[in-house]
Amino acid sequence: MAKVNSAFMKPLTVSAELAAVVGKGPMPRSEVVKKLWVYIKGKNLQDPKAKRNIIADENLKAVFGGKKVVDMFEMTKLVSKHLS
Repeated sequence: MAKVNSAFMKPLTVSAELAAVVGKGPMPRSEVVKKLWVYIKGKNLQDPKAKRNIIADENLKAVFGGKKVVDMFEMTKLVSKHLS
């Protein structure tokens, strides 16, 4: 039987900026990413020509350090700064 990585499932504190997008924490990183994608797809914030790019609205700009466009790999790095 495979062990679940408890560090991955550990509830983390969510910053106020990130909470405006995903809701109040604490929540595991996997849940944060899931809710982030629900928000992005619900508001149609993926670049239609390059689906890897996220076009930030005002809430996401606060999470992304003011950047207007972020690719999905950079997004996870920027979101990590809002989890503790």
